[in-house]
Amino acid sequence: MQGEWISLTMSDGHAMPCYHVMPAGERRGGLILVQEIFGVTEHIREMCEEFAADGYEVLSPQLFDRQEPGCNLGYSGADWERAVQIARGEHDWDQGIDDTGRCIAWMKDRGGPVFIAGYCFGGSVAWRMSQLSDDLDAASCYYGGYIATRFADQAPKCATITHFGRYDSMVPIEPVEKLIEKQHPTAQHFIYEAGHGFNSDRRKDYHPESAELAKERTLMLFRALGG
Repeated sequence: MQGEWISLTMSDGHAMPCYHVMPAGERRGGLILVQEIFGVTEHIREMCEEFAADGYEVLSPQLFDRQEPGCNLGYSGADWERAVQIARGEHDWDQGIDDTGRCIAWMKDRGGPVFIAGYCFGGSVAWRMSQLSDDLDAASCYYGGYIATRFADQAPKCATITHFGRYDSMVPIEPVEKLIEKQHPTAQHFIYEAGHGFNSDRRKDYHPESAELAKERTLMLFRALGG
């Protein structure tokens, strides 16, 4: 399924590039898919296309576009350093949340249920949006570092699942275990015998069995909520 780049206007007037893919066959709903710290990379675009093949209209905003137009960084060396610099220093978190909210609203106007999924940085965004947005039907959040540290106390407004690797060197398991203990009624948390980035076949910690199971759980959630 081949997508295309479209542009959506954000609250500050910025023309945000978004990778957009229409579904194959019957449309099950809309999905906002949120990037890792590397931008809307080939891997993220492939994820969009996979979800479109499952029946979803998918939109992936280029959230670092103000800092790094067309952001598409690699996983090591100078690209890794640049990605961390943007995510931790240059990117305005609140602006990114507002941008994501605008994408959700755009998808909501197109009808049907609206879902969100995010990976790494995007997992934190997806979790936060599940707490803030009234327009989401469900959220699937992969190994976001802020989920169990900055935003653990508030329960999601919609049905939400998280996916963490037990051996994640970037997201310690201890705060995740404390998050689980909070027993938010709208959230369910899954721990995989894997490391960080286990969903990406471009990364050294790729764990295909965990990736497949997490995707299966994500689709089960979306379909249970109207998708």
